[in-house]
Amino acid sequence: MQPAQRHILHAHFHGETRDDPALYQQLLEVLQGISPRVQALEPDGAQMDLSGALRYFDRSPRDLAELIRMRVVALHGVQVTLAVAGNRLLAGMAAAVTAPGGITVIGHDPHDVAAFLRPQPVGALPGVGPATAKTLVRHGLHRIGDLADAPLLTTQRLLGATTGRALHDLAHGRDPRPVTPQPVARSVSADHHFDRDELDPGRHRRVLLDLSDQLGSRLRSQAQITGALSLTVRYADRSTTTRTRSLPEASAHGDDVRATVYALYTALGLQRARVRSLSVRAEQLRPAHDAAQQLSLDQVRENRLAIEPAIDRANARFGPGAVRPASLARARRE
Repeated sequence: MQPAQRHILHAHFHGETRDDPALYQQLLEVLQGISPRVQALEPDGAQMDLSGALRYFDRSPRDLAELIRMRVVALHGVQVTLAVAGNRLLAGMAAAVTAPGGITVIGHDPHDVAAFLRPQPVGALPGVGPATAKTLVRHGLHRIGDLADAPLLTTQRLLGATTGRALHDLAHGRDPRPVTPQPVARSVSADHHFDRDELDPGRHRRVLLDLSDQLGSRLRSQAQITGALSLTVRYADRSTTTRTRSLPEASAHGDDVRATVYALYTALGLQRARVRSLSVRAEQLRPAHDAAQQLSLDQVRENRLAIEPAIDRANARFGPGAVRPASLARARRE
């Protein structure tokens, strides 16, 4: 007996949803009126599993997409781009190449899937960042079809066993991820209040190191990545300064979070400032599986990335802070 075919819809909302969380939530509720299996892709997208709704409404995928578009426009005046396909990968990629306000439906026939995927550049695959795309192109794999035709072992030699297998599956249009009907948290934060107004920049940086370490660990435990970080400094007179910076690539790795937080602090140019508290907030959160798979020639960074899961497991087992940067351990003994 063959498994039931899935129908996944990807919606991309246009307009003011990025700056209006209340409107975005209302748009999600429109989708939930069609199917309860809706996963938010903040700040302006969502995916939903239409499989059960097709039977309930007795409509085709395109007809149901038309119904959704009509309700979104009629109730909220928002234009929406929609795409329906057999899995989350294809639906998301189809939405990306659909004209604003349009609808694309990709059938389950392997020929239809291949006709859509194969001509596209390898950089169109989710998880393929600029460095990975450059490596593939340098070895003659310009299109997704080229990557699909390449032997799996060849791809793994170029990109590593895990990344090579993952991209090999994506190039063939395989994506078993389910739609998870729960929204992603909008932000995660960590803060520190000094016992007294603190003037020492060295102590400021140690606290920022600790907050970055906490934030990265929390993001990884929740399988999320952040696209931007905000630093808020509260001074002795209770005034505050907040600065935000986007990461070059969304990430939850400790080095990336730490470097961005330090850059925010340095940019403030504080001179003998009496700081009462520091707060770091991760924004523009997305599921971790959306992260680009970047190749790196920095062996130190690669080693740190490799050991991070072990550190997370140790902290989960023995308590937060069981394994932490050495400078923080010295500060604790002091």
